Amino acid sequence: MDQSNQNLKTQRLVFFVAVFLFLLKFAAYFLTHSVAILTDALESIVNVIAGFVGLYSLYIASKPRDQDHPYGHGKAEFLSAAVEGVLIIIAGIIIIYEAIKGLIHPRQLEKLDYGILLIAFTGVVNFIVGYISIKRGKKNNSVVLISSGKHLYTDTYSTIGIIVGLGLIYFTHYPWLDSAVALIFALIIINTGYRVLRVSIAGIMDEADEKILTKLVESLNTSRRENWIDLHNLRVIKYGNVLHIDCHLTIPWYLNIREAHDEVEALIALVKKEFGDAVEMFVHTDPCVDFSCKICLKKNCGVRKEEFGKKIEWTLQNVITDRKHSIKSNSE
Repeated sequence: MDQSNQNLKTQRLVFFVAVFLFLLKFAAYFLTHSVAILTDALESIVNVIAGFVGLYSLYIASKPRDQDHPYGHGKAEFLSAAVEGVLIIIAGIIIIYEAIKGLIHPRQLEKLDYGILLIAFTGVVNFIVGYISIKRGKKNNSVVLISSGKHLYTDTYSTIGIIVGLGLIYFTHYPWLDSAVALIFALIIINTGYRVLRVSIAGIMDEADEKILTKLVESLNTSRRENWIDLHNLRVIKYGNVLHIDCHLTIPWYLNIREAHDEVEALIALVKKEFGDAVEMFVHTDPCVDFSCKICLKKNCGVRKEEFGKKIEWTLQNVITDRKHSIKSNSE
């Protein structure tokens, strides 16, 4: 099963679980009339909508590239995550409104024991499905699955807090605590929505992903070949679960086309070993120049014009620049 189908299968699980838990939470709300439980129930509406949007976006993202979308349809995942972030924030605002109403006009709660049991069960299920979603999302570089999993984790933590609050109400008989608990977790929910929205906007705007770049540079440094004299203009763009990587590789000027091709293939193989097959990599080869000799690690070079000076370690800062490195221009 390829990554797109795996992602679709996982998101389908997220969606159907969200529908089931949504029904359970509203049943708990109608049993208890608790605003805190209503908080959980309203967030479940978001889970259902976001689950459906995420499922549809993964379906779109899995479609092969075409004439109108030469880079594929992977950006649909970021749009889905953006919708989910907005919905989470809206749910938090609605919960704040309901909580303030509850503080002004406290309602008598009923059957809290049944409500606590139902909500506890939904929390356990959310945590398990969230774990599966994040694990699969990280493995397949899926923003939708990671966003869905983090949302479910947050839902679980909210549920734990709500259970603690309901327990206090059950033993103290202070109904205003119900709205106070809802208000606290509404703020947590809004913060979660903001973070999900921030990540999705970063993806839409092709913001540099420092974690991926750092991991990539570390891997290249560890397995660096002597013909890889220099690396610069490194860029990574995410399209759903696909990584598009561009870079300029400086190699000895006297290599023939076959030898240069072998060096490029070795570089691509190393990257795919680290990040999986969902990588598209475009490598532009540059011939070495006179000042490259001082940083060149190649031994027994018959055309070397200057003595080796020192090795320049590739870092996140120096590989993204659009120029060849030299000792003069890089004092590190």
